Amino acid sequence: MKKFLKSLVPPIILEIYRKTKRNKYGWYGNYKTWVEAKNASTGYDSEKILEKVKSSLLKVKNGDAVFERDSVIFEEVQYSWPFIAGLMYAAAKCQGKLNVLDFGGSLGSSYYQNKKFLDGLNQVTWSIVEQKKFVDIGKQYFEDERLNFFYNVKDCIKKKKPKTLVLASILQYIENPYELLNDILVYDFDIIIIDRTYFNIQNRNVIKLQVVPPEIYEASYPCWFFDENYFIEYFKNKCYRVIEKFSWPVEAGSEYTLIGMIMKKDSI
Repeated sequence: MKKFLKSLVPPIILEIYRKTKRNKYGWYGNYKTWVEAKNASTGYDSEKILEKVKSSLLKVKNGDAVFERDSVIFEEVQYSWPFIAGLMYAAAKCQGKLNVLDFGGSLGSSYYQNKKFLDGLNQVTWSIVEQKKFVDIGKQYFEDERLNFFYNVKDCIKKKKPKTLVLASILQYIENPYELLNDILVYDFDIIIIDRTYFNIQNRNVIKLQVVPPEIYEASYPCWFFDENYFIEYFKNKCYRVIEKFSWPVEAGSEYTLIGMIMKKDSI
């Protein structure tokens, strides 16, 4: 019956419907402050999201699925080859040993995504700093001799002494990202790998509201679109230089780009 009714509807009407449905989700508005955008958001059910992420990543860990992103299971791994190159570059600087602090790394999404390549290294220490609820679950279900979870950066640095910092799709969701970076970069990392971060094409900082498609989970929250020139200059002032920049595809006509960067400390 559904197919029959669909056949009666003119194609133009179907296309308008699809666009209307698709356009309900994505990024909206230009907010003056983070608080203003947050007040316009619905927020999210953190317990429900955490449980969905946990369920999906346990399937990956146990070999029942191959890849997870944002709690969604995929049939094949969607590799970021420049991201992997950054990890291998960092390991090469340390005789095949990789010691990572993955800030905001969920329950190990990037770790499991790239585990096939990490397994070829001489030694891997992957430490995740996350929200308390994620760390509690991480320690209970995912932690092992290579993958560790910490409640704060200071404890991670003290125990594991990571030399590579991973910031994968996290900075745009922090209310004061540069204040956070000020606190983290005092620990003098050799390599910084930034992945899937939004930048405004007009080179200015913009705050928008992101509405997540319900098939992922129901949520909306503020999101930064960074001024790329300011972003790079900030790291330059911290004695880091970009040795490679890479991008992800976005919809034609978008007001933003989705970029990753590999940075190296000037002293190494």
